[in-house]
Amino acid sequence: MGEAPLRLYMAMSVDGFIAGPDDRKGQELGRDGGRLFNWLDDRMSAGIDGQVYREAMATGAVISGRRTFELADRWQGDHHDGVPIHVLTHHVDASDVPPGNTKFYTDVNVCAAEAREASRDRAVLVHGAGAAQALLAAGQLDELELHVVPVLLGGGRRLFEATELGHIELEPVRQLQGRDATHLRYRIVH
Repeated sequence: MGEAPLRLYMAMSVDGFIAGPDDRKGQELGRDGGRLFNWLDDRMSAGIDGQVYREAMATGAVISGRRTFELADRWQGDHHDGVPIHVLTHHVDASDVPPGNTKFYTDVNVCAAEAREASRDRAVLVHGAGAAQALLAAGQLDELELHVVPVLLGGGRRLFEATELGHIELEPVRQLQGRDATHLRYRIVH
């Protein structure tokens, strides 16, 4: 690729939900949405789930949607290892000073460029459906790392709603079977 890839890391149910119904402050993953993260119980293991977790934590920057950032309590200003956090938002309030090494962006292309530069050639971890869709629409998202959990949530927040983006091809890169998730990585064919 030549530059740091922007890679979405997202746990999801087989029916495409990244959070259960009624996701909000105090119930950030929605009803039953915590089920999507049981595989993280093995994040410190030497196995597949641990490998995938360590890869995510080796990323050099984060791009998040505003909603995800707020529901995560702004990660108290540090997602992991003090890496820069770039938050895509529709509006920046000058009085809202983001914590830690965090910056707000309304321009998706500027956000992507600055995150790539800040990552120091390591992958950029992307969080949130809104951020993923905005980056995909701008032609900036490079890869999807989907942690598919064997459950049907039946409702909640979908990763990809119907969009105006049309047909997008994905190239399978790898498939790893963890204890409670299948980790799929796809390269987006631009």
